[in-house]
Amino acid sequence: MAVGPTTRRRQLGADLRRLRELKGLTLEEAGARVGISKATLSRYETKEGTVKWPAVDALCREYSATDEERLALVELAKGAKIQGWWRSLADPVPDSMNLMLTLEDEVVREDHYACMYVPGLLQTRAYAEAVHRASEVQCEEREVQHMVDIRMKRQELLEREEPPRIWCVIDEAALRRRVGGREVMREQLAHLAACAERPHITVQVLPFSLGAHAAAVGSFVTLRGQTRELDVVYVDLLGGGLFMEKPEELERYRLAFDYLSAQALDLESSVALIDRVSKE
Repeated sequence: MAVGPTTRRRQLGADLRRLRELKGLTLEEAGARVGISKATLSRYETKEGTVKWPAVDALCREYSATDEERLALVELAKGAKIQGWWRSLADPVPDSMNLMLTLEDEVVREDHYACMYVPGLLQTRAYAEAVHRASEVQCEEREVQHMVDIRMKRQELLEREEPPRIWCVIDEAALRRRVGGREVMREQLAHLAACAERPHITVQVLPFSLGAHAAAVGSFVTLRGQTRELDVVYVDLLGGGLFMEKPEELERYRLAFDYLSAQALDLESSVALIDRVSKE
């Protein structure tokens, strides 16, 4: 899978910190050696904002990195300036959506738990329109269509030559919640069942009969990068969303998803339930 700008930036920050710690230098000591402030170097390592490749080159030399490591990190610094397709859109994208698009453009796997609606990557256009109209009641129709256009564009990653692995555990409530009317739901459920047949998409249903389960807190998605340290969790919140990447937070949600997938129906039974709800 292609490595995008955010993955490059985040990998660069992690590698710079690793090399500094191996050398036994503090942020202040390392920054002083190459003429940058402690705050700037901290920003480099915490993956925030732009980074100048000459500074990366100088840091690598101070850290006694191999030539191979140094050149690789310089290339990461240069590549981190590339912008994603959504940057050229005429209408602005909300900050939380901007980060989601950036991360999602580069993932190797996504683990979704959905308790309210079908996950966005698997929504039909009519269903997505109904969801946005309900959740953004003060938005003009033009804004609704703009956000739905972005959601449909997001789905193109499923058609890549090497698409990410998508694993969805969907609460039965999301299947039975009538969004947009009978025909919209019938189309959506048929589309969901078709998606479940694709080799890189796994769909499981968490049935009502299960009772209490491991994620009563609400919907979330774990965006998995090429290395474990690049994983990020996105949690749905009213008016936006929350991104988390601390190791203890990631582990909590990884464990919750593992429990959910173990508690949910198997693939064949899940598709059968989707079909049954569609007929009802």
